[in-house]
Amino acid sequence: MDEVRLSVDARGVATVTLNRPELHNALDDGSADLLIATFETLAEDPTVRVVVLTGSGISFSAGHDHEGMRRLVDSDEAELVHHARLLSRLLATLDTLPKPTVARVQGSAFGLGAALVACCDVAIATSEALFSFADVRLGVIPAISAPYVMRAIGERAARRYFVTGERFNAGKAKRLGLIHQDVEHEELDATIHYLVEQLLLNSPQAMREVKILVRDLAPLPVGEQSTALAIERIARVCASAEGREGIRAFLEQRKPGWVAD
Repeated sequence: MDEVRLSVDARGVATVTLNRPELHNALDDGSADLLIATFETLAEDPTVRVVVLTGSGISFSAGHDHEGMRRLVDSDEAELVHHARLLSRLLATLDTLPKPTVARVQGSAFGLGAALVACCDVAIATSEALFSFADVRLGVIPAISAPYVMRAIGERAARRYFVTGERFNAGKAKRLGLIHQDVEHEELDATIHYLVEQLLLNSPQAMREVKILVRDLAPLPVGEQSTALAIERIARVCASAEGREGIRAFLEQRKPGWVAD
């Protein structure tokens, strides 16, 4: 059984499925490597327009694989650093993927699994899903996940949930900003389908550029530097082929070239 499944439909919508349901889609080094390779392949494929990340079975991802954790107990510091770098690369690869990414959270997401959710542009979860960062209960800390989770939920909430390790439901995850929407299980596929249809209306280049824009503007205060960056970006994108095509299509009241008939 493939631990990471990939399907791409005729519209260019890629679905990446974590496929270790018997382990609640927990990740070891091998499955992390597979995910990285899959994301890197999708990043380079010009036919892919949208990437949906989901899991098989009842859980989205339980985080770290138990067998992998057992091996870490006897690992030396060099091996631990290698493992941490692998997981860091996984999260960074997803976070910087130059395509819109959607987390289809069909079940609970813990630790590293919740960090994968935080790395996606849009996250939709079922109302039954639970979330937690329980590393402290194992005597360790969620250091690899922390930058992405803190960006999503803020420092104050991170202090509580990193320190307590307690579980919280999808409604709380939405209020914190870890997910954008919680829906009943039977509504999940229709909600994802609607969202994907909206994304397919958009310029692939513009979505790629706006992801970079948000990342670059986030650490900057409003001022001369952020204004200069914004001016440079809008001028460059408007002058591009897709920028000109989108404006012409709007003025001529027709669909732009990237929207299928």
